[in-house]
Amino acid sequence: MPTSDMLLIDTHVHLDFEPLRRDLPAVLARARAAGVGGFVLPAYAAGGWDAVAEIAAAHDDVFPALGVHPWKAHEGVDIDALRDRLRACRTVAVGEIGLDTKIEGPGLDVQLPVFRDQLRLARELDLPVILHCRGAFDKFIAELAAEGPVRGVVHAFSRGPELARRILDLGLHIGLGGAITRPRARRSRHGAGDVPLDSVVLETDAPGLGMAGIPDGENEPGNVRAVAAALAELRGMTVDEIAVETTRNARELFRLS
Repeated sequence: MPTSDMLLIDTHVHLDFEPLRRDLPAVLARARAAGVGGFVLPAYAAGGWDAVAEIAAAHDDVFPALGVHPWKAHEGVDIDALRDRLRACRTVAVGEIGLDTKIEGPGLDVQLPVFRDQLRLARELDLPVILHCRGAFDKFIAELAAEGPVRGVVHAFSRGPELARRILDLGLHIGLGGAITRPRARRSRHGAGDVPLDSVVLETDAPGLGMAGIPDGENEPGNVRAVAAALAELRGMTVDEIAVETTRNARELFRLS
């Protein structure tokens, strides 16, 4: 059995989404058996805050994050309500939040005010942010720089070293997931191999994002071990060494007990 230092943390998993929620006790049992000792559960929309809080309250190793995803920016965000909810449960982050131009939905003119308001709330409460970005990295980085220092992680990073360095220059962590398990994902694997290990956390983004051998929609948090194994191969390290480093990073970033 791995020691507590060698347990992995899945820093981004939607346990409130089907099919994970339908079989949650078994999903968590399989993950724990695979050496996963913590799960960060980010919200997607205000309508899901209750479910996130309820799941986290029932499991000591599940840590909630609350926010409004850019895909739901058209619903707006009640900052006073979000502030109250963040304070009411043992929330470890604001998220997931960000910008996305790859969707048929709210444009940046709608997403930006929601993003800015949540960044400011995170700074007010001294919480990290869980960040989502697709197709808008120049604007995303400019907004983060303009809004001022914030702790957090750009999750599901699958780009190359140049963009990784721009993110790291903001003092942010990078979340690596299933993309680096795919041998043909050369850009993702190159970027992952170049990021300083003290700025890396691991994730699955289950169930939606798959990985090598696992289709989108069928992923589980226990598969974060495959992400650790892929990163270990890229770095010439052992999985236990990757676990020690990335778990330390996650515990420090999210101030996990």
